Amino acid sequence: MAHSRLTSWEQRDAVPAPETPSQPPQVPHPWQLPEQGLAVFHGSGETVRLSHYFLPRLLLSGKRVLFLDGANCADPRLIARFAHERGMDFRAFSRQIRIARAFTCFQLTELITRVPGFLQDFATDVLMVTAVPELYFDEDVRDWDAGVAFRQALAGLRRASGVPGAAAGDRRTAQTSPLDRGDETDKDPQPERPLTVAVFTAAPTFQPPPTRARFFAEICAAATEVWQFQHGTDGHLSLARSSSPRHSSLVTCH
Repeated sequence: MAHSRLTSWEQRDAVPAPETPSQPPQVPHPWQLPEQGLAVFHGSGETVRLSHYFLPRLLLSGKRVLFLDGANCADPRLIARFAHERGMDFRAFSRQIRIARAFTCFQLTELITRVPGFLQDFATDVLMVTAVPELYFDEDVRDWDAGVAFRQALAGLRRASGVPGAAAGDRRTAQTSPLDRGDETDKDPQPERPLTVAVFTAAPTFQPPPTRARFFAEICAAATEVWQFQHGTDGHLSLARSSSPRHSSLVTCH
């Protein structure tokens, strides 16, 4: 069963329009998520932890964040440090974040599909998710089940962000997922408004089973923005964005 109970950081630890291909993308500020859509951030194994560095700007602007952590990387102490450095009470930060952890691909899919229900208790502006699609590379899970769970999760992310195509994904996975065993009337409704959705993944560093090799390409194809974390020769971290193979831009992030 998925770990679906949402908790604040304070409770867990008392101490933390896609651009047209014909136009080059506009470069946002570093460590700032888009106002809407589905953004994918990928890179080395530290990418999932780098998700934390987007939080201060969000929280200081009053945004509320739902964090679905498939990488088990959420660190309340790091958030507490951000709050301290900005002269903020950690408790004020913690009230704006809810976290749910998943330890299997099925748990993560269930959490994603239940986002509309979570929003009834915690109205959020931003959905952050880690370890999609690498959590679905688990070789202990049969290829068919992993594929069904991944595409159901992808449909849920698209639905939450308002990206077109979620309905088709729902139909394709209907009546095949191990998660869909209950009555249809028990399913959560769709979100009333699109969220900013950000996925943080280290999938390119994995060697998935051949039948799952396209999972990463599929989530990038569904995204409105795709970014890659890179380390320059000077050691600085950078973000390279590409909305199509013909256009890319580079932003240095300090």
